Parts: sequence; C-alpha cells; structure tokens
Amino acid sequence: MSKHPTLDPPTRGWVLLSAALALLPLLLQLPAALAIGYAISAVIVAALSWHRPVPMPLRLLLVAAMLLAIYWQMGARPGRDSGCALLAAMLAIKSSELKTRRDARSLLGFALFAPFSAFLLDQGPATLLLALAAVTSTLLSLQRLADADVAHASLPLAGQLHVVGRLMMVALPLTLAAFWLVPRLPTPLWGIPERAVGRPGLSDSLRPGEWIDLMADDSPALRAQFFGAVPAENQRYWRGPVLTRFDGRAWTRLDSQRHAAPPALVAAGQQWDYQIEYEPTERRQLVALDLPTRAPEDARLDADYSLGSTRPLTALSRWRLQSTAYRQFQPELPASLRQQALHLPAGFNPRTLALGRQWRTDAGDDEAAIVERALQWISGEFAYTLETPLAGRHSADEFLFEQKAGFCEHFSSAFAVLMRSAGIPARVVTGYAGGVRNRFGDYWVVRRMDAHAWTEVWLQGRGWVRVDPTAAVAPERIYDTLEDRLGAGGSGGAGFTIAGQWNRIAQFGDWMRRGWNDMVLSFDARRQQQLLRPLGIERLQPAQLITLFATLALLAIGGMIWLLARGERERDPLLRAWHRLEARYARLGLAREIHEPVLAWAHRVDRIRPGSNLPVLSQRFSDARYAGAMSDLASLLADLRRHRPNSGARP
Repeated sequence: MSKHPTLDPPTRGWVLLSAALALLPLLLQLPAALAIGYAISAVIVAALSWHRPVPMPLRLLLVAAMLLAIYWQMGARPGRDSGCALLAAMLAIKSSELKTRRDARSLLGFALFAPFSAFLLDQGPATLLLALAAVTSTLLSLQRLADADVAHASLPLAGQLHVVGRLMMVALPLTLAAFWLVPRLPTPLWGIPERAVGRPGLSDSLRPGEWIDLMADDSPALRAQFFGAVPAENQRYWRGPVLTRFDGRAWTRLDSQRHAAPPALVAAGQQWDYQIEYEPTERRQLVALDLPTRAPEDARLDADYSLGSTRPLTALSRWRLQSTAYRQFQPELPASLRQQALHLPAGFNPRTLALGRQWRTDAGDDEAAIVERALQWISGEFAYTLETPLAGRHSADEFLFEQKAGFCEHFSSAFAVLMRSAGIPARVVTGYAGGVRNRFGDYWVVRRMDAHAWTEVWLQGRGWVRVDPTAAVAPERIYDTLEDRLGAGGSGGAGFTIAGQWNRIAQFGDWMRRGWNDMVLSFDARRQQQLLRPLGIERLQPAQLITLFATLALLAIGGMIWLLARGERERDPLLRAWHRLEARYARLGLAREIHEPVLAWAHRVDRIRPGSNLPVLSQRFSDARYAGAMSDLASLLADLRRHRPNSGARP
C-alpha cells in the first residue's frame, strides 16, 4: 500500500468544493478583473489536475502569470490588497498538485487562510456567512479523509453535518466569551499596512472629471442618525475637504488651514445633533453637516471648518457631531488667505479671465450681483451630464464656452475661477450632498455616488457664502442622470413597481447591515466596559473583564473535556441502543464480560433476575445485528430504549 493513498473522485470533489468556498469571500473583495481571472484559473487548473498533477513547468508559468496580474492591477506597492491577492492566486492554483490525501489536507489547511484574510478587507455579515460555509465544508472534507484512512464508510451528508455542527457548537461558547470579554485596546498595538488599492472616498485634491468612478459607486459612504430636528434637503450638505490652492489644473488644500483654530462663526439659530457611521476609506478626511461647531474626540476641526481624523479610517467609525446654520462665517478675511483665494496662475483660462473682469466693470462693487449673474447664466444655458471629456489645459474656458455641460466638479471649479477673475475670493468645497432616509431604521444613508463639490465665495459683511452652481441648472435641462447611468430608472407602471420593490429590499438589507455594524463592528473598548450597565455595573475594569473571561473560558473548556471524555457517539443506532441497555445493567453489577456472548450474558442475567425478558430481547437484537433480520428495526429500537432492568422488556 502507498504511504500516501490517492484520493477517490468523490473525496477529491469535496476537497475542491471546500477550496472554492474558501476562495470565494476573498475574491469578492478584490478588483473585478483580478477576481474573474483567478476564478477562471482555478476552474481550469482543477480540470487539468483531475487525473494527474499539473507538470512543474506549467505550475511555474501559472505563478508568474498570477504575479504579473497582481502587478498590473496594484503595482509594486505592498499592502493588504496585494497580500490578499497573492494568497488568492496561490490558492487558485494549489489544486494543481492535488494527488494524495496528504495533498488534500495540505490544500484544506492552506484554504482556511483565505476566508480569514477576507476579514482584513471586509467584516460584513455576508463575508462571515461565506466564511462559515467554507469552514463547514472544510471540516466535512477532513471528516471524509479521516474515514478513508480507516476504511470506514462515510455517513450520509445529514449525519456528517450533525457531527460537524456538534464540533462547532462545542467551540462556540469559548469563541463568544473571547469576543465579548477579552479586554480590548482603544488603539491597536501595531498598524496594518494601507491597502494597495485605495477605497473610493474624498481626497485633498480635485481635478475636473476625475470623480466619474466615485459617482458610479452606490455603496454607502456614511449613515447618519439625527437626535431631534432633521435638516431640510437644501441644507444636507456634508462638508469635507476645502480646496483653495489652484494651479490651473487641480485644486488642493492650503497647508496654512490645517491644524489652525477655526475663525469666528455667527450661528443662525438652527442646530443639529446627530451621529454618523463613516465607512472606511483608508484616509483621514471626515465630513459633517455644513458647518460643524466643534471636533469630536480623536478628530480635529481645521481653520476652514473641515474635519479630519487623527488616524487613517481603516475601519467603520462612529462620530457624535453638532452642526449649525450660520449668518456669518469668517467676516474678516486675513490678507494671506484673501491672496490665495484670488490667485489665478498665469497662462490659464484667458476667456474666463476676460469675462470676469468685464462683469466686474459692469457691476462695480456689487459682488452679490456678479454671483447672481453667473448663476442665471448657468441656469439658462448649461446642463448636467456625466458624458464630459477630460479637461484640457484651459478647463474653465472649455466648460464655460464650449461644452456647457458636465457635473459638479466642472461647475464648481469653473465657477470659482470665474469668481476669482471678477475679484471675488472663492474656493471649492468637496463632500456629499443629500441622503436617503431608511424607512426601517429611521436613519439617513449617504452613498459614494452622492459625492458633490460646490463653491464658497467671500462677500463683504457676510464672509464665506455657499454657492452651488450645479443646483442652479434647471431640472428640465438635466439629462443622463446618475440613476439612468446605474439603470435604476424606468418608465411605465411596471418599471416603477419593480424599482420600488427593489428599493425596499435594498433598504431592508442596509438596515440589517447597520444592525451588524452596531452589534459587532462597533463593539469597541468603551462599549465593552459598559457591557454590564443594565445590571447596575457602570464600568468594567480590565481586571474584571479578565476574571469574567477566565471564569467562562474554564467552564467552556470543562464542557469540551466532558464531551470529549464521553467518546465518539456510536454511529449505528441499533448498536448504540444496545450499548445503553448494557450500561443500565452494568450499574447494577451485571455487566457483560468481554468474552461473553450476548445470549449467554442475557441468560445469566435472567437467572439472577428472573422475569426480565432480556433473553427474548437479546435474541431479537442478535437476529437483527448478525442475521440481517431488519424487518422490525423500528420496533426493536423502541423496545431497547424502553427496556429497564426493573421493568422488563416488552417484546
């Protein structure tokens, strides 16, 4: 016999299925092109290696192709994405050397790394369910391999699931105790390298036309819950980075505005108290309703009233915020900031510069009239579209005089250039606009596709004033909206009915995801310390958490030991029922000797305890067990289970 027996086809199929299930949650977190390529490669390699291992030269060629694909998609920068992509690549071609049971165990052990690596990229419930499916299938495959080692016939699938389920349930108490009670640190002991492929989000720069991918992404950027008043639709501007420096092509932030105290603000009376759950972006930028009144813990409020986190947002985070409407925002403009807010680089946008100067001459000192004139012009002659070519050297000239169609980046950038040309300080503000109320959870969802850019102009006596030139475009002139691009629109009653049903399903799914975020992902050190507050314990100290965990862990391990000490459950229900019957007599000192046949033992017991009817029941058991008389198996099982030494059998 071979030292490492080969795999039979059914077991090989189970092993390959387990590897595929382990690979799936990781593939869903990788770039689409890379994930599809890996999936196709895995199928081809599994088919090629079904009868014999793939030759070594071909395996080396596959490895080189996988590495080139990772470099093509992610570059040479190491990170979580590139590391997980490499793991997925190796798992996709690992089946190329699958031949023996030892190879199968090696593949299954390696495959278990994949679903757990997926948690580095996403901790959502879908990833957890896929990981559980992969772990369950892997345990089933290992069970089949163990049965094959001892030449034992495998149980039916239901029986195998029962055994694996018991194993997982045995481990569950210790797992839950570790999750809830192992003391959590406010900050991690070490950092995790940033992702090689950044997630969509706001940045410290803007170039007209570069947001097209972000605006086609309908995944949530944040969820907001209001405590009290909810801002009107035209007030739901979520302020992000403020961009003042303009080099003719791109807008960037001013370093002088970072880490500086915010200027004076005269509130208008309306205030909002709310909490946002901000999705990870790998960046430090936060958003808040325009304008935030103060910075929450672990964040800063810069001089331009933009919020930033003190550390990269690598995981879901919660922020309690307050914002207010305002009458005056920085009514006194420092000379250095005025200079930056008026600066236009030489050699760019000559037509816009000439138009702005002409309007200034026409309006004199009435800067508000210039702003209104620009808005009326945009409202009457411009349109909203995503089909806009990339900007050239004179981006404002091209947009204002040639294209006259674009989206928020084009409108806000060109409007700011036009205002500066007229001598009005202006800057671009990026963030999000709007949000949709979730009917199930009474909170608001702002998606990445709601990314928006608007303009702030500085007017004498009023300070900075928000002006949104995109909103000035007449609704009947807007075409090719985001909903059209994403296929969410439709015409006719049936289309709207389907869209409405899908919207309800999507809202329910997001509500479930938010519940998961609240229960699992947001369970941090602060919430852990307040775990027993309903029982009157305001704050659990680390020593108390350790004591609770140690107590529950000892109980859980004790339960495991007890279950293992009972031994493996007998698979044959007839033999299991007979062994239990023997155990009942053993407790009375009438145990069957190892060398004693069943019928001989039954007659011996009957002589000691007459009238037990044990010989009749033993004869039925022997006939069923050794003579194949299984016609009344159900009745026999019932009689064996009911039989007691003091009650007799009921044959």
